[in-house]
Amino acid sequence: MSPRIRGLRACRAWFLARPAAADAVLALVLLLAGIPQLVWQDLPPDVTGSFAETDLRQVVTVTVVTLAISLRRVRPLSVLLVVLAGQFALTAWQYVPTIPEVAAFLIAVYSVAAHRGLAHSALGGVLALAVFNVVFTMMPVHNSLMVLLTNNALVAGVWMLGRNLRLRRAYFAELEDRAARLERARGTDARAARIEERSRIARELHDVVAHHVSVMTVQAGAARRIIDRNPDGAREAMATIEEVGRTALSEMRRIVGVLRTDRDADSARGELAPQPGLGDLGELLDHVRETGLSVQLWIEGEARQPSPGVDVAAFRLIQEALTNTLKHAGPEARAWVRLEYTDEDLTVEIEDDGRGTATIIADKDDNPGHGLVGMYERVALYGGELRIGPRVGGGFGVRARFPLEA
Repeated sequence: MSPRIRGLRACRAWFLARPAAADAVLALVLLLAGIPQLVWQDLPPDVTGSFAETDLRQVVTVTVVTLAISLRRVRPLSVLLVVLAGQFALTAWQYVPTIPEVAAFLIAVYSVAAHRGLAHSALGGVLALAVFNVVFTMMPVHNSLMVLLTNNALVAGVWMLGRNLRLRRAYFAELEDRAARLERARGTDARAARIEERSRIARELHDVVAHHVSVMTVQAGAARRIIDRNPDGAREAMATIEEVGRTALSEMRRIVGVLRTDRDADSARGELAPQPGLGDLGELLDHVRETGLSVQLWIEGEARQPSPGVDVAAFRLIQEALTNTLKHAGPEARAWVRLEYTDEDLTVEIEDDGRGTATIIADKDDNPGHGLVGMYERVALYGGELRIGPRVGGGFGVRARFPLEA
């Protein structure tokens, strides 16, 4: 970009940020362009005797009328009244019309229509037309009816231009405000979905931890009873307590990370049994098949026991994905669930050949996106990775990777 263009853009931005300065510059430009005409113009011989000679009174009046438009944005109706009064006085004194006063009149008519409401702008338009026609008939030279109609159409057109631009600005301002409200509403919904899902995850982890604490209590009681007659058995029970305690502490740290806001204590479950895990996957798939959805399961690699939190998260991820398939994939859809075990990771993949994401996004009655938010929260909680989107050949796919020891 050339320095000249950069300079022009900077100048334009400066004036846009300072509209009063821009109006003052416009008034000065009109005045500087009109004063030479006012002082040195030569009138045609046929109208020389009809108009008065230029004097100081005309120069001062034209200057006041022209400089008044520097306030056209803040007080448009007052500026219009000043301009109309000045034009009426100049015509009554039989001075010849000049460029600054005519331009100031049109700018004042435009400004009152563009910067005031309908009542004030309509009042200003009626006054402008009335004074203009009075001034037109007071002129010492004869003008045809066509010239009168043309000039009236010009004044009315300038007023309509200002009014239309005001309505257009109001329309765009309403669109921007509506977009901002929708953005705030989306942000609120997303935050509510995250809070709800985190609370649900925390409740599930609570059940896991409660189960471990119960196991520790039982083992500690057994160790206390047999420590005298069976030291080896007591040591084995204590080792179990240590292992279970470490797992419980790990899960508790995750609960503290999830619950950054207060959770409703009344909604916490009282049962101590852990949530379903991948060991219950067969029962889940049987329930899904009973609804009519064809589901196939593949397990690759040597199955390993993940941490309890990952076990719950993987099960809930598959459950949520299959629920979305049931709701959105359409009739005669098929689904595939694949578990891939490696030495360090567990990969969970759920795919279907249904209609994909279109109905998920369009189905507003089912709070679209909350289930997807939950999936991201679950996987991120255990340091995993998640990919969600349409699959090649049609349908929808969910792929997550969990560290086994998370």
